[in-house]
Amino acid sequence: MYEELINCALEAKMKAYAPYSNFCVGTALLCKDGKIFTGCNIENASFSATLCAERVAFFKAISEGEKEFSAIAIVGRKNKEEFCQPCGMCLQVMSEFCDDDFQVVLYDGSERKIFQLKELIPFRFDNLSGDK
Repeated sequence: MYEELINCALEAKMKAYAPYSNFCVGTALLCKDGKIFTGCNIENASFSATLCAERVAFFKAISEGEKEFSAIAIVGRKNKEEFCQPCGMCLQVMSEFCDDDFQVVLYDGSERKIFQLKELIPFRFDNLSGDK
């Protein structure tokens, strides 16, 4: 399962628009029903209008009615042996729609590391009543 996600993320990375940083990122988001949505980072000269690949994939899926997710693969690096981990804003978006055991798969071109969401954002912002 992770190999397919990683391959989809590598394909998505090729579509990234990163003329300012030259840091291309691709993601593949696995829905609980088996659908896969990809995303790539899209930069903007104003920088604040830039979107990370993770959020692109989530927003694509959510806009198509998906709200249950099980894993995401993230690929992107500047240096050969560097994992690309999600930023805080992307982790917060993930935490809005995913359980603590949501799998975050990082791939550096040769090996992968797998984390549960709760490991990457143990103290997430929750403005709603109830537990997450």
